[in-house]
Amino acid sequence: MNSPERMLAILDLFDGRTMEWSGDAMAANLGYSRSTLYRYLKALVEAGLLTSLPGFGYTLGPRVAELDYLMRSRDPLIVAGKPMMAELAAELPGVALLCRRYRDTVLCVHQEQNSPGFVSNYERGLARPLLRGAASRVILANLSRAIIKTTLETRRNDLEAAGLGKDIDAARLILRQIRHRGWDCTMGNVTPGVTGVAAPVFDQNGVVLGSLSVTVGQPRLPPERQAQIASRVVFCARILTRATMRREEEPV
Repeated sequence: MNSPERMLAILDLFDGRTMEWSGDAMAANLGYSRSTLYRYLKALVEAGLLTSLPGFGYTLGPRVAELDYLMRSRDPLIVAGKPMMAELAAELPGVALLCRRYRDTVLCVHQEQNSPGFVSNYERGLARPLLRGAASRVILANLSRAIIKTTLETRRNDLEAAGLGKDIDAARLILRQIRHRGWDCTMGNVTPGVTGVAAPVFDQNGVVLGSLSVTVGQPRLPPERQAQIASRVVFCARILTRATMRREEEPV
């Protein structure tokens, strides 16, 4: 790794399991020299991405909260998605989720909830494996063949639990069907007693960015009801895809 990558690797230590790190523990985990580590830490603290608290060590800094606020209020996908997601959640009723692919996971970036029968535990900022649930599987189905191949091979023991068949060949077939259909539906795949319907969201180059999904508090949905919900979700996902296009410059 080059120097910027080595510095950013420090942030990867804060993975939800350990959120307080001493300098010695960081050095032991990353293998950096003390002088190099503290040079990186000085830069991260000055940027507000980390802070040092006596008795605790290094923790995430206030700049992280500021960036989160800016993303919630200014991100084009979230801004475009909020009103549609609120309408979807109220209409069904249920929980509407906007998710983004992040490395080998899927991350919830916004949620609108109107579900009197259940509470979604998939909160904003929470990551989920690429295999589990409609919101994840519809993203995986639209990734490149190379990424799909690697994901299936590394997670082959999880395929059946994810509803992708008993082997890699079966999983490939199911993912091709999801991609061709343009949406996915899973029942109780993540949370028992609920059903999720999801459609992909793309960037202006046709690369999948994430997914828009709706979860309803019913363990089973007949095919015609699945199709009805999917039609609405796909329509809204296409609007979000258009929101990723570059805005044309206004005439002077």
